[in-house]
Amino acid sequence: MDQTFKVLVADHSHFGYAEEICREMEESAKARGTGIAKRSPDYLQLKMQEGKAVIAFAPDGNWAGFCYIECWGHGEYVANSGLIVAPAYRKGGLAKLIKKNIFELSRKKYPEAKVFGLTTGLAVMKINSELGYEPVTYSELTNDEAFWQGCKSCVNYDILMSKNRKNCMCTAMLYDPKDHYTPEETTAEFKKKEKLYERLLRFKQFGFLKNLKRSFVLGNFFSFISALFIHNNH
Repeated sequence: MDQTFKVLVADHSHFGYAEEICREMEESAKARGTGIAKRSPDYLQLKMQEGKAVIAFAPDGNWAGFCYIECWGHGEYVANSGLIVAPAYRKGGLAKLIKKNIFELSRKKYPEAKVFGLTTGLAVMKINSELGYEPVTYSELTNDEAFWQGCKSCVNYDILMSKNRKNCMCTAMLYDPKDHYTPEETTAEFKKKEKLYERLLRFKQFGFLKNLKRSFVLGNFFSFISALFIHNNH
């Protein structure tokens, strides 16, 4: 990747990019065939104003990527949300650079918080693993109602609720500063199970989850997947 990409903590001077970022988030979700919680330009501008977002620029000065921080459970949990890379700059390592910067910003602002994420992409899972995140069940995420209410705008919200918020199209990952593996360990574990993760994501992507969401079979499937994929606690 060209190291001249600049990743900065966003501020009020970047407000003008908010609408374009929101539009690209929505288009990207449509292209993947998955849902994301929609955010308005005003919401992204608030994150910029609070110093809870990073924005990336290409060498030519064009906007190239974005990600922001959300805080839940009175600061007990932090999520790095809305990761997006502009189409012209994808597959070059920029997403990894942005994730690294927003993770470091999260740790600086909330050093005691558990950092978690929900993703439908294998590439993001890989990046998270390299930062020290582990796949977890939804029960290990925040129970803050405001977080789950944010999923209402996602096209898969009915799936989430039909499973009593225990699973959905996204994979949950968590970094616990008080109890965690090293990035080397989580990276190695991801590599061992990458093919299994890929099958699970493909299973979800092709709509089997929607077809089976109320069946006993699906419950057994996710129990089996959890046993294969998720580390035991220390």
